[in-house]
Amino acid sequence: MSDVGANGERRVLILNGPNLNLLGTREPALYGDTTLAIIEEGLRRAAALASPPVSIEAIQSNHEGVLIDAIQDRGPGAGGIIANLGGLTHTSVALRDALAAVGRPVVEVHLTNIHAREEFRHRSLIAPIAVGQIAGLGAMGYRLALDFVIATMAAAPGTGGEPE
Repeated sequence: MSDVGANGERRVLILNGPNLNLLGTREPALYGDTTLAIIEEGLRRAAALASPPVSIEAIQSNHEGVLIDAIQDRGPGAGGIIANLGGLTHTSVALRDALAAVGRPVVEVHLTNIHAREEFRHRSLIAPIAVGQIAGLGAMGYRLALDFVIATMAAAPGTGGEPE
């Protein structure tokens, strides 16, 4: 599977699960005051500055099936997937299986340190199939994940990042 689209475009899929649409207003002492729209815009700017540029496709849904459909439809053509699946991280075997099925590198992101919170949040069903997990670094975790995915794409054969 190539992560380069038919038009030569390199793409990263970003998935945000339930309640992440409320960032900026939902428990700002815990999650911060940065909105999801601001996070996504920052990622788009950073991706556009990559060499060669990368496009971002960001999807947020409060519905598990919508996220699974996005993984199946858009995941195979992505150079990597950045996933903050919120509470579904701890409960959804179906999302874990969909991510594993598309065979793309997944970086799991959490704004808070899930390992320092309630015990039910300590177990991630996504972590065993992810190349890495970034937790507790707030919105910066998304940028670190993007930097990693871009570097991985540049190093992989057939991604447009190899020397000519």
